[in-house]
Amino acid sequence: MTLIRKYAVALCLSFGLVAGAVSEPVDLPAPKDDDTCPVCGMFVAKYPAWVATVRYKDGHLHHFDGAKDLFKYLLDLPRWAPGHQRENIQTIGVTEYYTLTRIDAQQAWYVIGSDVLGPMGHELIPLETPEDAEEFMQDHQGVRILRADEVSLDLLEKLDRGEFE
Repeated sequence: MTLIRKYAVALCLSFGLVAGAVSEPVDLPAPKDDDTCPVCGMFVAKYPAWVATVRYKDGHLHHFDGAKDLFKYLLDLPRWAPGHQRENIQTIGVTEYYTLTRIDAQQAWYVIGSDVLGPMGHELIPLETPEDAEEFMQDHQGVRILRADEVSLDLLEKLDRGEFE
């Protein structure tokens, strides 16, 4: 994050101008032992600190072993979830790094390029507040803070290769 952007975020926060500055908790069931990530096939319950979940309006669930695979899924539903529609998604949750609680994925703050690796390597690290994201960046040599709408397939492919720009 550039110095100018850091100051702009700090200024907006001090005046309360950042909408959704705190991600709200979400109530989602934990994955069962045999639930696998639809993107990579890993058993999700083995990694409770990294679980992400999509719940559809009909109650159908998909669990993921990290936010990175969650976003790969969301950005290419026809590939990973044929027959499912984005408008039928009710809740999207990620596991917050510090509290290990589920928070709204759309409201979370994500750090990339840190020294913390998830089950699938370099990850989007979900955090509840911009202050938590800044602290995490400093403590874990993070490169950049993102919001959900800034995540792209190109960025996810770069994360897989260990590129963070």
